[in-house]
Amino acid sequence: MAVGRFLREAATSLTTPLLPDDYLGLIDPLWSHRRLRGRVEALRPETADAATIVIRPGAGWKEHRAGQYVRVGVDVDGVWQWRPYSVSSPPGRPGGTFSITVKILVNGRLSPYLVERIRPGAIVRLEHPQGQFVLPRALPERLLFVTAGSGITPVMSILRGLALGDEMPDVVLVHSAPTRDAVIFGEELRELARRFPGLRLHERHTRTRAGRLTMTELATVCPDWAERAAWACGPPGLLADAEARWRRAGIADRLRVERFRPVTASEGGAGGRVRFARSGREVDADGDAPLLVVGESAGVLMPSGCRTGVCRSCVARLLSGRVRDLRTGREHGDTDDHIQTCVSATAGDIEIDL
Repeated sequence: MAVGRFLREAATSLTTPLLPDDYLGLIDPLWSHRRLRGRVEALRPETADAATIVIRPGAGWKEHRAGQYVRVGVDVDGVWQWRPYSVSSPPGRPGGTFSITVKILVNGRLSPYLVERIRPGAIVRLEHPQGQFVLPRALPERLLFVTAGSGITPVMSILRGLALGDEMPDVVLVHSAPTRDAVIFGEELRELARRFPGLRLHERHTRTRAGRLTMTELATVCPDWAERAAWACGPPGLLADAEARWRRAGIADRLRVERFRPVTASEGGAGGRVRFARSGREVDADGDAPLLVVGESAGVLMPSGCRTGVCRSCVARLLSGRVRDLRTGREHGDTDDHIQTCVSATAGDIEIDL
């Protein structure tokens, strides 16, 4: 131990002001222990507007649990953009890679780049996997997954993990997409349902006469839905409907949800004047506009990450005034209060330290 410490200290003194790890990063970015990185190994189209990106993580990577997400940072035209993406591959993948599956979002900044422009060999920044949208250690006898659109991605990781065993447990998957061709992983899901009698797949194609799935129809496709451990992932409307359904049945604790964007309170506030102290910019803002968007529209350099209230990269100091949490509708604010600009709106005149 003493010899190792001596060698590290000697190497540090020789390479100052850089550290030995900095030189390792120059040789191969994946060798660096100071900043977790990954290399894009392959890309695979899934639908007309979605693709799977295979990433080889660098030194220090901690393997995900099926259902978790990872924050990915990508240099898009000189600006690092960070977003959380569900891991769609199962744990323990041969070769040590993992995959994310991305669907293009309207007005998105990172998703179009990942689906249409990124190429194998590109270096991305990573954070360790996180999230509680996972199976419990003791697997329930009966499972229910309710998903829509790209909400299938964390569930696909779970299903792929389950499929590695000899038998699939009793699983019902209810999935909505505009058309059959728009179902992400469609062919693989149908093949899994053919291989494993325990997996029952119900597809809902919303551009047909059937329209969108409502939770009142759930009993038709899954009569014992209330007796199953359940997971739901998809658009806000679907999740709100599911949570209300499980709550009315008195079994809210049996449902886990995964959101890709924050829940927004339905009633907007009065709004007010927003002053950005360091930049000197001032702008009038509506009471339902995220302060992150208000600042960006005013030309203020706003720190941001996932833009959903999860990663806390957008925290700024509130110098005066009050704000409203767009997820809960609760107002708060004191001098030196720290707020998340992506899920906060002004509740009167305010000043922010940006």
